[in-house]
Amino acid sequence: MKFVKLWAPVILWAGLIFYLSAIPDLSTGLKYDFLIRKIGHITEYFVFASLLFRAFKGTFNLSDFLLFIYPASLSVLYAISDEIHQLFVRGRNCSLKDILIDTEGIFGFFVVLRINRLLSKAKKEKV
Repeated sequence: MKFVKLWAPVILWAGLIFYLSAIPDLSTGLKYDFLIRKIGHITEYFVFASLLFRAFKGTFNLSDFLLFIYPASLSVLYAISDEIHQLFVRGRNCSLKDILIDTEGIFGFFVVLRINRLLSKAKKEKV
């Protein structure tokens, strides 16, 4: 049951990303459409990396380094596969820029995680 609780959110989120990528001509129709879509890329991969991190941490006994490498690598690979998937969707294309923007979200998660750990450590030392 623990395995399902850890990995089901990862699978569901990956499915959501896949579903959104399969929508032809995805556009909000708003004035700032481009910015909204790029923020969406960052956000969806920030969440994906966090879910993968949680799943790996709860499933395996890994060093901090590997708890970064495995989720980050899988997230980047999924971002690449997502862009390749879009080659086959009418009105969509494969974009290296989007992969780089997705990667910003992935590494953004790990920056936030690192900052939280440092603040938590400093708080404990203060007490």
